[in-house]
Amino acid sequence: MDKILSNTKGDRWIWLIVILLSLISLLAVYSAIGSLAYKRGVGAESILMKHVAMIVAGIALMYISHKVDYRYYRGISKLLMIITLPLLVYTLLFGSHVNQASRWLSIPGTGLSFQTSDLAKLALITYLARTLSIKQENIKDVKQSFIPIMGSVCLVFILIAWANLSTALMLFGVSILLLIMGRISVKQIAVVCLAGAFLLGCVVMLGPRRHMYMTRINTFMHPEKADPDKAQQANHAKIAIATGGIFGKGVGNSDEINSLPEAYSDEIYAIIVEEYGLVGGIILISIYLFLLYRCIKIATRAPKAFGTLLAAGLSFSLTIQAFANMAVAVGLGPVTGIPLPFVSMGGTSILFTSLAFGIILSVSRDIEEPKKVIVGEITEVAV
Repeated sequence: MDKILSNTKGDRWIWLIVILLSLISLLAVYSAIGSLAYKRGVGAESILMKHVAMIVAGIALMYISHKVDYRYYRGISKLLMIITLPLLVYTLLFGSHVNQASRWLSIPGTGLSFQTSDLAKLALITYLARTLSIKQENIKDVKQSFIPIMGSVCLVFILIAWANLSTALMLFGVSILLLIMGRISVKQIAVVCLAGAFLLGCVVMLGPRRHMYMTRINTFMHPEKADPDKAQQANHAKIAIATGGIFGKGVGNSDEINSLPEAYSDEIYAIIVEEYGLVGGIILISIYLFLLYRCIKIATRAPKAFGTLLAAGLSFSLTIQAFANMAVAVGLGPVTGIPLPFVSMGGTSILFTSLAFGIILSVSRDIEEPKKVIVGEITEVAV
């Protein structure tokens, strides 16, 4: 254990954030899985142990990935895109079909499945960071820079949006932020936004989930007219938050876990506020804000453009997803089905989140190590 700790590099605050989120996740998931365990006919402890196993595997993956030089991810970014695009198409055609959406692919021989959009987020952010960093000298060139960048963003957006619009919109927003940081011109960014708006219109008007989108929007805009069955998730989330008070009802004392769909996943923030109150909710928000602050600090100190863009893109992706989930729980947006990073119960999504944390830590490790070399050189000179 001492050897592992001594080999743990990177921003110590991010390691602490991961530990805190893991503990919060274990407590919240254990409180929220009662109804799920009853439906499956198993004990809550067995489901919790699977969740513990995924968290441990995630931390192990984060440790391994943070030991890898972040520049390695630049080298495989094209390969990731080449793998991801066919997988997204295959998922749409042959993936597991749930709620009128094909988002999941089964991993043969494991009993696990994963959302290809999780891999696509990592692939697109890595690819954009690489492309923007190596094309800075001719960044405004339409043929060499803009068309490849716009094509990758729009292609990934439409392939994800067809089955998972909320994730596609968040990834599109992160991509625009990276384009701004990468000094793409305002006119070119406007073109990308217009293309995205056109594709969004096509998905909303022609996509297989268009009726669900309209129902969710109408339920959000006019809750008093909504079908109670359609508004069940939003209504019970609001009840959970409203009854939590300042200090909450206490661990395991939630009254809404049996009524709130996806209490252990999409709506876990509502359960946290119900059990830990306003104080618990604010603490969790503060953790994610502090995570964003640490990641931005890493991005601004990174010696290379690729490290800056990579750390910024991954941190924006994690924090935007977190705040989108919490916004839905408190009624600031329509139901989306987005989990809370590293807190919601999930299988492979925890692994992809851990990998993102690991890559950010790899960038921060690169910032720390040159300092040690310089200190050593100064010491030798002094001697």
